[in-house]
Amino acid sequence: MSLAAHLEELGRPLVEEQLKHPTVAGIARGDLDEAVFRSWLEQDYLYLLDYVRVFSRLAWQAPDGHLGDLVDLAHSTFHEEMALHRTLSAEFGADLDGAVKGPACVAYTGFLLDAAASYGEGLAALYPCMWGYSTLGARLAENPPDEPRYRAWVDTYADPGFAALTRRIAEMIDEAAPDRAAAERYFMEGMRHELAFWDVPA
Repeated sequence: MSLAAHLEELGRPLVEEQLKHPTVAGIARGDLDEAVFRSWLEQDYLYLLDYVRVFSRLAWQAPDGHLGDLVDLAHSTFHEEMALHRTLSAEFGADLDGAVKGPACVAYTGFLLDAAASYGEGLAALYPCMWGYSTLGARLAENPPDEPRYRAWVDTYADPGFAALTRRIAEMIDEAAPDRAAAERYFMEGMRHELAFWDVPA
């Protein structure tokens, strides 16, 4: 089993926990309180700004063959994923420019930026976000919500293009071959941050 596949096996129980979380369950049903989703949008927008910085820091260390992959991932995050947030923010009345990071966002982005000081470990640390959202999107798309705004969110993360980006990260983890124990540690800490992130600030 490849390292990335091993990490996915370790992470599956925490994906199941995310699916049971009230925020995710509300998105799945299409009846999540708008104030909760608005807060999540604001926090995730701030998170994505730093996520682009993580990709950029890893790109500086990447082998030539993966420099373009990380630039592509940074570009996709900044121009496509954040565009979704801007569109949804207008529909939910989110204040992206005035938002302030909550504790979960501060902890998660700090962890990722620190982890990105090491190429292989940084990839393992960020994989929970890519793989986790791709997995959540695929699961939620099996019975998508009727509410069109939440359906748009599900469709974004269930998109085959997003899954392809996730597979590229998996390949890069396997090629980087970081220390297995360290990769497990960084990946599982990232998974715990993913779960905590759904507890949005009021």
